[in-house]
Amino acid sequence: MKERVVLIRGSAFTSIMEYARACHPKEGILLLRGKIGKERIMVDEVEIPPLAVHGSSYSSFPIYMLPIDLSTVGTAHSHPIGFPKPSVGDMNNYYGRVMIIVAYPYRSEQNMGVFNSKGDSLRYELTEDD
Repeated sequence: MKERVVLIRGSAFTSIMEYARACHPKEGILLLRGKIGKERIMVDEVEIPPLAVHGSSYSSFPIYMLPIDLSTVGTAHSHPIGFPKPSVGDMNNYYGRVMIIVAYPYRSEQNMGVFNSKGDSLRYELTEDD
């Protein structure tokens, strides 16, 4: 089966980077909202999860506190100490269809990785806002 392309709206990308900078030196975590299609996953916007907890090497939220929302396609979180690659803890707490990780200094696409539930890198594109 062909892997889906992840399309990320420019405003969502900007929000993820700004939130990561605001949370630094702690990890920040966000929910990704959008649409899932046959050929692509579209990330339209982000949302701060209820009762999110931020630490120097972790961030989490109680999944049971989330409202039923079929537009949630995954999560985004920051890695304040560097590499935008999923850790074992990240994979054990995977939620949704896609995970975005941004790493310090949170400035460009080069500081971002997009992953599936197996930890494999996904192809992604930034898109213009409507």
